[in-house]
Amino acid sequence: MTSVSTDDVRTEALFVSDVQRSQQPTAEVIRAAVNATVDRLGEHGCAELVAQEFGEHPDCALGRMQWARTAVRRAYAAA
Repeated sequence: MTSVSTDDVRTEALFVSDVQRSQQPTAEVIRAAVNATVDRLGEHGCAELVAQEFGEHPDCALGRMQWARTAVRRAYAAA
């Protein structure tokens, strides 16, 4: 089994959340979305939906994942 970092879980949670890059969300909005999504889906549920999106929409998923990773790093660095 592999170890999943907290950063990875947060990124996956933001990726599958309803928050959109076009909303230009604040750090507080990002952290709230991550917490709510992990509470609702759990870590494994987030990972499953990420995999599904990459399988169904690989053309869109990569850009969203890159945005989510950067947004999470900034949001939690500000905390």
